[in-house]
Amino acid sequence: MAGGAVDDTPAISALIKGRPVQGFNKKFRDFPDYVLGISEEIWEGRGLGARLNDYCHTDIIQRSASGISFGITAASAAAMSQQFAFPDRRLLGEDVIWSGTDKVGMLGSHRGLVMARYGGNGRYDAPAGQQVCYREIADIYAKANQVSDIWRVSDTAAITAQLGTNPKDWAQGRLSELDPETQPFRPEVDVIGPYTGGGNKNQWGAAFSDLLGQVMAGDLSVISDQYDRACHLEYPGAVTGHGWAAAETFWLGLRASFPSATFEVHHQIGLEDPLMPPRAALRWSLNGVHDGWGSFGQPTGALVHVMGMSHAEFGPWGLRREWTLLDEVAIWTQILQHQG
Repeated sequence: MAGGAVDDTPAISALIKGRPVQGFNKKFRDFPDYVLGISEEIWEGRGLGARLNDYCHTDIIQRSASGISFGITAASAAAMSQQFAFPDRRLLGEDVIWSGTDKVGMLGSHRGLVMARYGGNGRYDAPAGQQVCYREIADIYAKANQVSDIWRVSDTAAITAQLGTNPKDWAQGRLSELDPETQPFRPEVDVIGPYTGGGNKNQWGAAFSDLLGQVMAGDLSVISDQYDRACHLEYPGAVTGHGWAAAETFWLGLRASFPSATFEVHHQIGLEDPLMPPRAALRWSLNGVHDGWGSFGQPTGALVHVMGMSHAEFGPWGLRREWTLLDEVAIWTQILQHQG
């Protein structure tokens, strides 16, 4: 700014517009801001009791690959357990890909980067002071300012590796603690909750669903056809990859472990927003027998349910960024249970 002239360039925050949602607290400019805001209040604001009660329905259902829980008391207990193990836990919201309306409620697929230092207490057998950084994706359904249904996948392979162990050994050590009625998550323990929608019919969600369907059908040539040659990929174990070969390695390793399993997309969202490339979010599963050599070693014949979540961004040369998560501890738990 020269000659004393007044700089009237607007701040970035002034350029970002939102759409207030009927029935939600007016301090949130839109539904993604609501999802990001309540996550910050609960975790970094330490609102593990009061804020949870404000924003969560009394009968909230939480599904993760590790199990299913019911009610606000269970939700609060799980949150406090995590906070006890990781006292400085921060959840940095990277994106919310959403669909729905004020009237029927909204579902936001929230991708977050968790950063924390292990405090030396809690369920993890690891030295105090270990730093962890991993991703979570959670599908969060809310209506009238209250969350009532959640599906969540955490990158447990990244957590265990950074705490000095691996998913198989960690699963082995927890087998005796499991409640077979609720853990790990599988179709037999699921219930019908408040949200029964399938997302939206946007073309980007449909295209991503079709793409993964072809990959799971064994047509790996679709990767070089529809992925950007310079694609950026984030996979379980905090693995960062680039290019077609990295995508092929991950998806082939997963499918080769469960070659006869049924692949199903349970929820899909496509979204086109200002300031953002076209995006898509999928919640999917593989359900079947561990009957092949792949990322999970020697076939065991175990019946396994894999809960997966994927986000993608698209550009002029195809799929340019992908984030896919599954819980390797939950998968190994089912394999080890079968082995006795």
